[in-house]
Amino acid sequence: MRTQVAIIGGGPSGLLLSQLLHTRGIDSVVLERQTKAYVLQRIRAGVLEQGLLDLMTEAGVGERVYREGFAHDGTLLSYGDEMFRIDFTEHTDKPVMVYGQTEVTRDLYKAREATDGRLVFQVSDVEIVGADTDSPEVQYTVDGARQTLACDYVAGCDGFHGVSRKTIPETLRKDYEKVYPFGWLGVLSRTPPVHHELIYANSERGFALCSMRNEALSRYYIQCRLDDRPEDWSDQAFWDELRRRIPGEQAARLVTGPSIEKSIAPLRSFVTEPMRWGRLFLCGDAAHIVPPTGAKGLNTAASDVHYLYTGLRQIYEESDAEGLDRYSERALARVWKTERFSWWFSTLMHRFPDQTEFEYKIQLAEIEFLRTNKAAQAAMAQNYVGLPY
Repeated sequence: MRTQVAIIGGGPSGLLLSQLLHTRGIDSVVLERQTKAYVLQRIRAGVLEQGLLDLMTEAGVGERVYREGFAHDGTLLSYGDEMFRIDFTEHTDKPVMVYGQTEVTRDLYKAREATDGRLVFQVSDVEIVGADTDSPEVQYTVDGARQTLACDYVAGCDGFHGVSRKTIPETLRKDYEKVYPFGWLGVLSRTPPVHHELIYANSERGFALCSMRNEALSRYYIQCRLDDRPEDWSDQAFWDELRRRIPGEQAARLVTGPSIEKSIAPLRSFVTEPMRWGRLFLCGDAAHIVPPTGAKGLNTAASDVHYLYTGLRQIYEESDAEGLDRYSERALARVWKTERFSWWFSTLMHRFPDQTEFEYKIQLAEIEFLRTNKAAQAAMAQNYVGLPY
């Protein structure tokens, strides 16, 4: 089998790239290790930047997100019983859209299937061969048979544990990593959100986030120990702890119910450089990970897709390699700014195990400065709604 662009990974970044290429008549094949049903059951963040929304519209999958998503013009930060609002539209003239990542993936699968896009599921033993030559191949096993996919270029959208990043020789790449000493315990419940906008809470007991998927489906998080397990937390224990970490007015309004999903996610920051080796290009979690604070994971993957899609259009439509040659440089320039924001916001809102009282007072002083300073609010708003591509 042959294609122009082999895409490893059938999550939202791989599907978005495939659908965008299709709109320009550029052929691709998507290889996914799991089943479609498995991919669609993953629970992920659901705050979309305008850049991702624009890409979805260009890909022909923007109708439902604008019809069913919830535009947010700001967000709330609390510390103790104090709470204040960062107004996105005042500082940037842009909102963000609350729309589940699962729904983004669902929309993209529907679009690829409607155009007979080539999607191969349950592939194993994936190997990228000849990425540093003019004739790369992706070899894989499906249904017990070994297959070879010849291509012009390979897009590695297969996540942190995928084969793509590991294909780049260790002597040619450098990894940067920060592991945080806590995780997020997340609960999904069929309850109305406690507020119509997100609440990021800093408390003496640790961080909390009140989020939502829609008017009847809420997503809540609390900072927890790395050695905690979801089964260690009963629903009642979770709701009690969440109430202790958010302002009293919101705690009194909180509607609780049985959890329909409960999980713990560790927090880490990770970047690998470069994001290109020969004709192999890394996208999304294959190249970088951010803490979930600020919901930058999917949005940063989308910016990678933008740069790679632009470069592939240039090479196929204009025989101009400039976009591909500068892909890693351009993607990383934005990645590091996103990493900085996620690190700053995580540091601002969480309690660290070795944090001294002095450091906690400094943390509160910075939050108070953010509450009272318009320039600081503008900087946060610009980063939250998404830096330009």
